[in-house]
Amino acid sequence: MNEKNLIVTYSQLVMPQDANVIGTLFGGQMISWMDIAASKAAHRLLKGTVADAAVTRAIDATEFKAPVHVGEWVNFESTFVSLGISSMVILVKAYAEGRHDERRLACISEFTMVAIRRKKDGTYEKVSHGKQIV
Repeated sequence: MNEKNLIVTYSQLVMPQDANVIGTLFGGQMISWMDIAASKAAHRLLKGTVADAAVTRAIDATEFKAPVHVGEWVNFESTFVSLGISSMVILVKAYAEGRHDERRLACISEFTMVAIRRKKDGTYEKVSHGKQIV
């Protein structure tokens, strides 16, 4: 797998329960969906490794660029910025798409995820994912 050029996608439809008091997408919901998008990218990276999963270590440099309205789709694109021994930094861009509007960048954020494995006693430990950006 060429992690440098890998783009992992994920989409969500904004429903009324996802809105804030002014009728646009609640920022906390956007962050939650972006975390899922980063997790999906990490899942793809970890296929064939000793890791059982990846967990979020940090969320950095989040910027809300444009509002997203109920009834619009949010399309997430995740790419790998860098890989450490057990960690990975994933850039997630969220694009809003309405029926009558052009696609627009709604939010951008960087997620640091860490590869983990479940030990026999039920606890988890960080593990090397053994991947590198080529």
